[in-house]
Amino acid sequence: MDFSLTDEQTMLRDSVRAYLAGRYPLTESRSAARSAERWQPAVWEAFAVELGILAAVLPESVGGLGGGAEETMVIAEELGGALVVEPFIGTTVVGGGLLARAGGAAAEAVCAAVTEGGARIALAHIEPDSGREPWDVQARAVRDGADYVLSGAKTVVADLPLATHLIVVARTSGERLNRDGLSLFLLEFDPQVPPPGATARYFRTIDDHHAGDLDLVGVRVPAAALVGPEGGAWELLERSLDDGAAAVCSEAVGIMRRVVTDTVEYAKQRKQFGVPIGSFQVLQHRMVDMALELEQAVAAAHLAALNLDAEPAARRRAVSAAKITIARAARFIGQNAVQLHGGMGLTEELAIGHCFKRLTAIETEFGSATDHLHRYAEATAT
Repeated sequence: MDFSLTDEQTMLRDSVRAYLAGRYPLTESRSAARSAERWQPAVWEAFAVELGILAAVLPESVGGLGGGAEETMVIAEELGGALVVEPFIGTTVVGGGLLARAGGAAAEAVCAAVTEGGARIALAHIEPDSGREPWDVQARAVRDGADYVLSGAKTVVADLPLATHLIVVARTSGERLNRDGLSLFLLEFDPQVPPPGATARYFRTIDDHHAGDLDLVGVRVPAAALVGPEGGAWELLERSLDDGAAAVCSEAVGIMRRVVTDTVEYAKQRKQFGVPIGSFQVLQHRMVDMALELEQAVAAAHLAALNLDAEPAARRRAVSAAKITIARAARFIGQNAVQLHGGMGLTEELAIGHCFKRLTAIETEFGSATDHLHRYAEATAT
């Protein structure tokens, strides 16, 4: 399997890297994330207009540039290395990809707005009582004349305070743990004024990203809000969740590259007993172990990206294997980097602490290592 980048992908990587190196300083991005605005709209506009990455991974049929999983991998890794908090993965990879596959005039219009920087999408999927199975959904959508009426609760909806549109996963038929009966509804959303019947609570997560909890009580939407087949959305949803999982694996690789590089550089400069701590053999061994974990994570992330278009069982195995590998590597590299830096490893001034927090969050995004271990076993048995 060829892991090398094409000339076009290399140019994409270099352009994103150069932009972030020159115009995305850590201090400014953290300040923006903790402000009332929660993000940097000018950066999002640059992603759309200057870099074109919001269109890069969407199909040409919805105004995108026709890129795929490998382009997503390249972009996500660079965004990870810069600790970008703007909602690229949630909007473009998960939400945009889901709508592009679902089709329909409303979905295509939102995708076109995404490519131009005018739309941001949040997927309202996880519920307070959700178990290990991602099809564990209790929210209901009941047909009432020309409308659907949505009721239920969603929790930890990523990027909810930044969203202009929601994709709500709800049951139109079936019982709680049935894969059949799931449907997708596309709603316009104003974080300041949620739709009638909707209550939203927003919060900043430990990694300076943003999320929210959403209660839906008799939220009425037109029948045109349904995207994809009624009661048959599971395959669409599963593929988009796999897209998201593969993308955060690549993001984690970018973060871990930065962590290993920064740690090695620190070990060369920090002196103890009159010599650099990097000269101590036991610390050299520890940093070698970190580098080995990184290389395994790189291979797993590449394998996941290159199998996203494979048949479902192979895709599930590759994505779950990557998520398990990334979770282990993220914990090992993050914890050891903090220890090697000492107390300053968790200060606000150094990137190491911010990287550690983001890697910790990624461990559970799109399913924990335990969730994916069960999933891998099921996919292997079929």
